[in-house]
Amino acid sequence: MLGWELPPHNSGGLGVACLNMARALSKEGAQIDFVLPYKANHPEAKFMHILPATDLDPIYRYGNGSYESLRLFEEIIPTFKENEMISIREIQKKYCDFVEKYLMEHKPDLVHAHDWLTYEAGILAKKEYQIPLIAHVHATEFDRSGMHTGNPLIHEIEYEGLMMADKIIAVSEITKRLIHEKYQIPLSKIDVIYNSLDENYEKNEYQFYDANYRYLQKLKETGHIIVSTVGRFTIQKGLPNLVRAAALAISKNPQLIFIFAGDGEDRNELIELAADLGISKNVIFTGFIRGKRLRDIYSITDIFVMSSISEPFGLTALEAAHHGDVLILTKQSGVSEIIWSAMKYDFWDQKKLADEILAISKNPALMESLKENVKTEYRKISWDQVAKKCLKIYNKLTKHKRN
Repeated sequence: MLGWELPPHNSGGLGVACLNMARALSKEGAQIDFVLPYKANHPEAKFMHILPATDLDPIYRYGNGSYESLRLFEEIIPTFKENEMISIREIQKKYCDFVEKYLMEHKPDLVHAHDWLTYEAGILAKKEYQIPLIAHVHATEFDRSGMHTGNPLIHEIEYEGLMMADKIIAVSEITKRLIHEKYQIPLSKIDVIYNSLDENYEKNEYQFYDANYRYLQKLKETGHIIVSTVGRFTIQKGLPNLVRAAALAISKNPQLIFIFAGDGEDRNELIELAADLGISKNVIFTGFIRGKRLRDIYSITDIFVMSSISEPFGLTALEAAHHGDVLILTKQSGVSEIIWSAMKYDFWDQKKLADEILAISKNPALMESLKENVKTEYRKISWDQVAKKCLKIYNKLTKHKRN
């Protein structure tokens, strides 16, 4: 497997998905060497062999621009050598060099590459060593750029990786159609395998600790409704539309409190927009949070909104559902394909989003019904099922059956 991050050194859902998928595959008997672009301990990943392609410190995963395509060539990541800075492209070159050296000594049954950051290394394995290649698409450059032009170099890498792959795995039907329409890849080459909830959410003990957000708890006790969203503050997430919808909803129900949990290049723009709309006292920006503090946000939330312009899947919606939140999802999200007990809207329709928030906040019976029904839906897909589907693809590509 070729990946770019794993928990606890991840900045998004890609690392979480890779960890859970690999864990489930390992339980099914797969032996996995997982290549990463940095060197660190991964206590949750003892079931596989992790190979660091560089000696980079993982702390710079959060600022190395992997989700900000405009920063691709900027020298923003310090190496272990003093006063030396490198860019994402230089890391990718080192990553490919490492994979090539690895393949000189080892012959894996296949290579499973996750997203564009690792596709060049996967192409190398296919071209130079004739190893079957799976390209796993968690998001495309079209998604990350909010369906705008995006970075032409990344489009080129994505196109070559998808063309060279023996099989493509997409995380939703939306992503499958996007790959077909934008890159002219035959639909028969693309299989859809949905992500599932992080097994830590299912198995690990968790208790809400209200001291982290006592102010919000006091507001709830006085009848306020908490609406939250979680994710990177990028153009892909459609957050300005959510802020404008919040202003519409607050004008009719001042007891609505909106929480924006996360960080990113759009943070200052969102803060300024909330101020310009006169709703700053009803809007809270938490900054980047993870672990228990993030789970506490889900727990104190009444309504969770995924406002993405294009969201290939959306694991945060499953996390929110697990904590009993009502879901409002854009129709442009992959998770909406498997969750039916949720309100849905088109990402640009700010008025409809505001109306849905108001309808839920003013109707306790509707809120409880949506909360209860979604509990039976978010468990539909398990990582065990994901692993079994992946293994079917593996076995077909390697032309032999599992024992």
